[in-house]
Amino acid sequence: MYESYYGLKERPFQLTPNPNWFFASKLHKRALAYLQYGLTQGEGFIVITGDVGTGKTTIANQLLNQLNQDEIIAKQIVTSKLEPDDLIRMIASSFNLVVTEHNKASYLEAIYSYLKRLHAQHRRALLLVDEAQNLPLESIEELRMLSNFQINGKPLLQSFLLGQNELNPIIQAPNMEQFRQRIIASSHLTALQTDETRAYIEFRLNQAGAKANLISEPCYAHIQQFSRGIPRKINLLMDRVMLFGYLEDLTIIEEHNVQAVIAELSQEVANQPLVQATAPTQQQTATEQPAMLNALNTMLDSSLEQKVKLARELDQLIKKQKQLLDAQHKND
Repeated sequence: MYESYYGLKERPFQLTPNPNWFFASKLHKRALAYLQYGLTQGEGFIVITGDVGTGKTTIANQLLNQLNQDEIIAKQIVTSKLEPDDLIRMIASSFNLVVTEHNKASYLEAIYSYLKRLHAQHRRALLLVDEAQNLPLESIEELRMLSNFQINGKPLLQSFLLGQNELNPIIQAPNMEQFRQRIIASSHLTALQTDETRAYIEFRLNQAGAKANLISEPCYAHIQQFSRGIPRKINLLMDRVMLFGYLEDLTIIEEHNVQAVIAELSQEVANQPLVQATAPTQQQTATEQPAMLNALNTMLDSSLEQKVKLARELDQLIKKQKQLLDAQHKND
């Protein structure tokens, strides 16, 4: 909606990872370098961990975008709490393998035969396992067993694991020593620092075709404080900031504008702190519940007001479009 107002080619802060918009912070460069290094080795495991929204999937997509498909057949799977047998079936399915008997032995035989065919063609397979922290220990061990598929000492399948921080203690478990010995490199992604957050925002705005200095200098400290330097939260905030700027007819976004959007976001359900449900006391019922209801009503009113405002803006755009069409018909 705000793209045409600011002369943008596309939305600069969409949540869906875009390989063409990869921002290489120092840590992201290092993580990507480790993945690329792992590819050159052709064996072992690379492990990338980090908080939610720090860019693990973006890095994986960037790697996949750079691969030579004539040499490496790469597949990416997103895991839930898959038991070993289910994981094997998912891997076989990701490589489009067909089995006649649906048992573990048949799936393993299909995978091994496929990997041997790739080897005969001087190609190899790469498996990227996203959200790997969801896997039980037994399933991660199953990945290690798949790395034992070899011809003349050369592994036929290489796996990269991408996971949230919970993956680290799983790998550090006492009975995971054999798996740890197969890890040739690992990297941990952390949040962006304030200067990196600014560079990230400016990079994305520039990629979208925005004019320079659209965001005033004092805004960045507030953006950093709200987002904690997590790219996904930066995108969420900045998308709303850009929408706010469009609705308010702003050519430059100032500090108080960002503060207004942060205050609005902080009242929304997705950004509310988790409150454990407990039975209210009689005093709480008399005093706190009305306050909570008032706060909820305020949130709903604010949301409704925003929707009404958007509807009005859309009506104006439709009227302008209709006027242009009518003028064009008269000229014809």
